[in-house]
Parts: sequence; C-alpha cells; structure tokens
Amino acid sequence: MNAQQSPPAPAATAGVLMMLLGIFLFALNDALGKWLLATYSVGQVLLVRSICALLVLTPFMVRAGAAAFRQAPRPGVQLLRIVFSTGEVALFYWALTYLPLADVMTYYLAGPIYVTAISATLLREPVGWRRWSAVIVGFGGVVVALRPSTATLSWPALVALVGSFAFSLLMICTRMVRGTSDIVLVAGQTAGALVLGALLAPFAWVTPDGRDLALLMLLGMVAMAAHACVNRALILAPASVVVPYQYTTIVWAVLLGYLMFGDIPHVMLLLGAAIIIAAGAYIFARERRYNRPAVPLTKE
Repeated sequence: MNAQQSPPAPAATAGVLMMLLGIFLFALNDALGKWLLATYSVGQVLLVRSICALLVLTPFMVRAGAAAFRQAPRPGVQLLRIVFSTGEVALFYWALTYLPLADVMTYYLAGPIYVTAISATLLREPVGWRRWSAVIVGFGGVVVALRPSTATLSWPALVALVGSFAFSLLMICTRMVRGTSDIVLVAGQTAGALVLGALLAPFAWVTPDGRDLALLMLLGMVAMAAHACVNRALILAPASVVVPYQYTTIVWAVLLGYLMFGDIPHVMLLLGAAIIIAAGAYIFARERRYNRPAVPLTKE
C-alpha cells in the first residue's frame, strides 16, 4: 500500500536533487542580477533578461501551439497574475539595488504566510486557529528580520515588503489557474517583464560591453533552467517531498551575498528568517493535511 502511495526512492531522490539545483540556480540568478544592477537600471535588466528568456521559450511555445494560450482558464485572473508577477520582479530588483541579497530574500520567504492570510478572505478557504497562529508567528518573524539596522525602515525595505506581498498575490492567482500549462504561465510572466522593461529601459540606458551583455542574457537562461528544474522536481516527486527544500534559498542568499558582495547578515535577520521558515513549514504541513496542492515558492 505504501509502495503505491509513495514514489520510488530513486525518483524521490532525483526530485529532491532537482529542487535543490533549481533553488540554487534561482539564488544565483538573483545574485547575478544584484551584481548587474550596480551598473544597469532595473528596466534594462528586465528587458535584456526577458528577451533572452523568450528566445529560450519560443520553441516550447510553438510546440504548445496557440490553442494552449487561447484555452487558458480564467483570462481575467491570468492577466492579474501577469500584473502581479511583473510588479513583484520589478520591486524585487529595485529593493535588491539597495539592500543585501539575504535581506530581500528573507522578506520574500514570508510569501506563503501572506497567502494563508489572504486565502481566508479572497478564496474563502477555511483557516483554523493553528494556521492563524502560524501566520501571526510568521509576521513576528518579519518584524524581527526588519530590525537588523537603523536603515531597516527605509523605503528600500518597504519596497521589498510590498514586493513580497505582490508575490503572495501572484501565488494566489497561480492557485486559481492551476490547470494552466507551465509554458503559458512562464511565457505570460516573461512577456509582462519584457513590456515593463521596454517602457523603463530607455530612461536610463547604459550600453553594455560584451561581457555584461553576456551576463544580462545569462540571467534569462539561468531563470529558465531554474524553472525547468523546479517543474521536473514536482513531476518526479510529490510536492510534500520537495517543496520544503525551497527554504534552502536563504542559505544560498547568505553565502552568495557574502562571497560576491561581502554582506554579513545580522543575527536578527537570521533569527527572523528562522521564525519565518518554521511558520511557513508548519503552514505547508497543514496544507498537505487538507490536501491543498502546494504552490512553489520560487519567485522568478
């Protein structure tokens, strides 16, 4: 009986490894984005990154066919999802221009906590006192993480918080259009970022040299590879097995932030991240108990 309910051990192991690789690639993508934002504007980064990503996606979009896009469920929610996706990635990069990588990623880890709170009102999903308690604890973790320095309540931190809230709305919309193919979802997100980048880039354009152009293009390729790894992980093994490993993103954020930028996270940030992760893991366990499919936490 257990053999029928659980995936084969090799498949589950492969799923975990693919998830870990995908999360590392997302963290690498974010660190590379922060590096480039020291020279190039958010709009220019979004534009070049999205062009490259669409080039990678084009063969898959052709294979899916126009019908996959026409038949996507709930067009209004699909459009809202693109708006929230575009907003959160722009706000993420904007905050990343001024804040350490680990700080921004910690605020975004609170996304599933916001999702639980929003689901109780927008989706009218039942949320018991245990999950409400986890939500309150998770918010407490955000408050703790917001105290590492006197600059914490500056506008970059507020931008990151607004971005993490937009990210939670993106996950809500993703839950509402769960039957949509991955290609349609990713293509919509990429197209939205491309449009915003095209609107913003001309105002602060810096002509990149060959190395930086390659790095800007690499952003899109790494993000697509990360999406592919996470999607494959969810195919190879149940979400209940692989989703918790997405919290390793904070490990990579701290490590890459230190190696690439010399950022040393404050103890209060690490404590807040630990509280947020614990609350998020508990909420995920409750979602699993009530058979609600988990939405991947990856934000790109």
